[in-house]
Amino acid sequence: MEPWPTVAWVLVLTIIVDLLISTHTRDFTEQDIIFLHPSSTPFPGGFKCFTCEAAQDNFECNHWAPDMYCPLEAKYCYTHHTIDEEGDSVSVSKRCVALEACLSTGCAEIDHEGKKVCTSCCEGNICNLPVPWNETDAIFTTTSPLSSDVGLSQSHKLTLSVIITSFIISGGV
Repeated sequence: MEPWPTVAWVLVLTIIVDLLISTHTRDFTEQDIIFLHPSSTPFPGGFKCFTCEAAQDNFECNHWAPDMYCPLEAKYCYTHHTIDEEGDSVSVSKRCVALEACLSTGCAEIDHEGKKVCTSCCEGNICNLPVPWNETDAIFTTTSPLSSDVGLSQSHKLTLSVIITSFIISGGV
């Protein structure tokens, strides 16, 4: 028998073993997913907000806003708009925030020179495109309710069923 078929089989088996070792699966990390799919969200429900600090006006803020996803704990987009006495923008700041930062939206005078600050919050992907100019715009808008009445009614149903069951078991009927 010639040595070539034996050598060929050894080489084929070596290649197969190397392939099996190199194709060993592993779990993807969050960084792997972001690297392989940069347009996908880093976590379920991920979203973006326009983000800037003390921009001259809304155009400058939105134009130069970095294209990054909000952190997991931030659920809303926040806008802080300072307006002078003539009604012109003095500064615009936008960022991702948690619920606590959105509980006091509206407009307020900041000094006796006529400057005012209007703040707004919204829920959704890049929902903070416009800036608030007055009380009508300076609001907190959400796409989902902040507290669920469904959970409360289910809790009442459970309490009622426990009371009825205990009443029946105790021989009250």
